[in-house]
Amino acid sequence: MLTAAPIATRPDFGISAVACRSDHTRWSEPEVRADYRVVLVRRGRFRRTAAGVPADIDATLAYVGAPGEEESFAHPSGGDHCTAISVAPELWRSMAGETAGPAAQTVYVDPQLDLAHRRLLAAARLGDVDYAVSEELLALLATAISRTVTGLALIGGASTGHDRSLVVAAREAIAEGHPASGTLFSLAELLGVSPYRLSRAFPRELGVSVTRYRHRVRIGRALDRLEAGENSLSVLAADLGYADQAHLTRTMRQYLGHTPTALRRLLTPVH
Repeated sequence: MLTAAPIATRPDFGISAVACRSDHTRWSEPEVRADYRVVLVRRGRFRRTAAGVPADIDATLAYVGAPGEEESFAHPSGGDHCTAISVAPELWRSMAGETAGPAAQTVYVDPQLDLAHRRLLAAARLGDVDYAVSEELLALLATAISRTVTGLALIGGASTGHDRSLVVAAREAIAEGHPASGTLFSLAELLGVSPYRLSRAFPRELGVSVTRYRHRVRIGRALDRLEAGENSLSVLAADLGYADQAHLTRTMRQYLGHTPTALRRLLTPVH
């Protein structure tokens, strides 16, 4: 029995929690997918074969799939729980190159990649799919691509000398509340660069991620509103682009150690 629960879904990617409770040594019927995939095991193990090459997949070895690849699976040791990442070909090529596919079908999950996987899931639990999850996903993909696409430097991975102007333009769009600044991917499209390139530029120029920078701008606006006596936290959350009041509250507590209600009391003391 196979179940898949969506964790985060956007046009360029999908992240799902997949659980398989099968127990069979036979290979399944061949499957062919149209996307790139990175699948990391959380618990258990299984077998996969592609292009006639079998591999034992567990928490220390992830697999990378390519469009048009024929693959089959077996579960000789019981079930497993995985994080399945589906990547649109356009996003993959924006990072790896127009003609690049994975030269290796598996990637060793060292502590760095394990942490990237856990950070992705932690970001998903906070609910900020369009920035925090997107940035963690790009970091994980960068690691996987660099280890499976041989002899190819990541596009946007090295400084080009244009980071400053790119960050200036991104900051302006975020400050002005441009509609495209609603997601990291649409902001990158507005600026004519790959999401990975934009994500990498901010730490190099400002020392913080684009996600943290955007939070800084939105938190500043939230504090302005609270200081002015904003009464409706749900309206405030909607106006600032948070998913809901709970998302706003989690963010304020994470960055400032206080809930919006407590901050309102701090900023508007009773004389």
